[in-house]
Amino acid sequence: MDVVPQFSTADLTDAAPEAAVIELPLRNFGAHFRFAGQAVTIKCHEDNSLVKEAVAEAGGGRVLVVDGGGSLRRALLGDMLAEQAARNGWSGLVINGAVRDVDEIAVMPLGVKALDASPLKTEKRGEGQRDVPLQFGGARIAPGDYVYADNNGVIISRRSLL
Repeated sequence: MDVVPQFSTADLTDAAPEAAVIELPLRNFGAHFRFAGQAVTIKCHEDNSLVKEAVAEAGGGRVLVVDGGGSLRRALLGDMLAEQAARNGWSGLVINGAVRDVDEIAVMPLGVKALDASPLKTEKRGEGQRDVPLQFGGARIAPGDYVYADNNGVIISRRSLL
């Protein structure tokens, strides 16, 4: 996996004020607090079928952005899917929703930002959409946009900022 260059989202937004900020209280769950890559988008609600399919693919340093509608009832990512994402070269995941197995995910070489944790898994119904523009936290995230995440927050840019 490629090493993520050192950056600060605060410095990136100073240099590129057009970058959108996801204005949500996202928490760090993975071992990598700083990660970046081009977005692959998923929109789903309490069903992580498409997340499971995506992390099984070669990540190529990309970031999986999942809009779960902010639901904290069911976790869209657990330790098995996070482990698969790390093994397959995903840089990280940004989840507008919940995760579980937080102690296991905390030591994985992966960036994971989500709203909170929930012990409940999702039901796999095969529902959701992939590679669609998302809108949450005051930001629009389109497939292929550039995602930058660190302890300051998550920003989105149509162009590479590094």
